[in-house]
Amino acid sequence: MPAFGTRHLRAAAVTAALALTAAAPTTGAAAAPDAPAGLREVMFVGNNWDGTADVIRSTGDFARIGRIDVVPDKARRMAEINADPIKWIYFQAIRNSVGEGHDQFVDDMYSTPDGRSVVVSRPSFADVVSVDLATGDINWRFPVSGYRSDHMALSPDGSRVAVSASTSNTVHVLDISTGEELGSFKTGDKPHENIFTRDGKYLWNMSIGEVNTALDAPWLDWTKGNRRITVVDATTYEQVKVIDMRERLDAIGLGDHSDAVRPAVFSPDESKLYFQVSFFNGFFEYDLATDRITRTKTLPKNPATSEDRTTWVNDSRHHGLSMSPDGSKLCVAGTMDDYATVVDRTTLREGPLVTAAKPYWATVSGDGTHCVVSESGADRVTAVDFATGEKSVSVPVGDHPQRVRLGHVAADWTGPSAG
Repeated sequence: MPAFGTRHLRAAAVTAALALTAAAPTTGAAAAPDAPAGLREVMFVGNNWDGTADVIRSTGDFARIGRIDVVPDKARRMAEINADPIKWIYFQAIRNSVGEGHDQFVDDMYSTPDGRSVVVSRPSFADVVSVDLATGDINWRFPVSGYRSDHMALSPDGSRVAVSASTSNTVHVLDISTGEELGSFKTGDKPHENIFTRDGKYLWNMSIGEVNTALDAPWLDWTKGNRRITVVDATTYEQVKVIDMRERLDAIGLGDHSDAVRPAVFSPDESKLYFQVSFFNGFFEYDLATDRITRTKTLPKNPATSEDRTTWVNDSRHHGLSMSPDGSKLCVAGTMDDYATVVDRTTLREGPLVTAAKPYWATVSGDGTHCVVSESGADRVTAVDFATGEKSVSVPVGDHPQRVRLGHVAADWTGPSAG
């Protein structure tokens, strides 16, 4: 355990407090807020490259119920971009870097508590929009600062969404019903994942730095920028704590590992954070109370995966992490190694390696029995049984699925009737 001097006492106290209040993020076992009467629980699957979101059942056969066009205003947005040289340059840069030659039309999405709308972050359009689920029309639009929007998080009561604005190092927090900005805060370079704690008091943001350069050798890691976890008060949006995993990795002799925290999930007892980092085939366990990394899990490499880091998408090796509701199992999307696997949280022993084509995300089914991963390389989602570690079913979706989120729609919903 690292020694703490006087100057660390306040930070240690804050860390201990956060250990008591942190909760499972929406990327893991946490379900969407309770549905009012007349709604059904579903999963939204964001098809990044074709600008749609598929709505599928949240349990059982995960069959598709309907599809939403999340870029109904595409012509108008493109006209604005083409008329502004700076916006056009950023639009092209997104297409040819993180988009792998494609436009990024949907990164993340959450439904409103009443099940009437879905709120979507659209990286290539640098905005967040609310789409009416009955008509397909846009209710409101919020342009983020800078030129790209990214991951979002939903507050526990379903009233707010936090969205990362990648190029301005900012997180905006919006009223989910109106799109009004309630607050914002600064982060490290290239904010990425966001997590609200269960009680809604804190918001965690992970910045991943520059992922689009070819400077991927471990000795060039310093060129990736300021990567850190920023924790803020979710009422005032004032910074509470900054956690730099560089120091924690160095302390356990892993100075050659990236400190860019990617997907993460809290344990149900609110004491541990499990997280992935760039370039690493595995994950770490971080203890909030002692402020140190306590365990490292290295997962198998796929022999067919090139060891040339510049060929790995956006510095990912593994990108996607969730946890069963009882906290006994973790589910890992082994993105560049083309598999998903369930890991026993006590022993850290992995189960079967379930073949999956560039799995990009992992979440939990509505009944908590399955891990659901998006196979961005095969345009489908696959459910893996937490109990057995085996694949249960795969369901076709749209082009390049990424984020998968639990939400709600009207009980008789089958898709927009207009728009």
